[in-house]
Amino acid sequence: MNNMHYSLNEISPIWMILIAILLFVQGTWIFQDARKRGRFPWLWGLWGITGFPTPLIVYWFVVIRSGRRRS
Repeated sequence: MNNMHYSLNEISPIWMILIAILLFVQGTWIFQDARKRGRFPWLWGLWGITGFPTPLIVYWFVVIRSGRRRS
């Protein structure tokens, strides 16, 4: 049996709270930045709360980096 899988009962509630806060902060920051840039804020914000750090990295390449090239 693979020992790399954990059930929710084995994960400390503190870690669950920290992960939830991290995802909420990331999604909020991406949403606010996308709204400032006018680049589909709801799409980016919702995707930002689904995982870490993939949405942030993709957002950086697609929105922030492409915006710098135009300037």
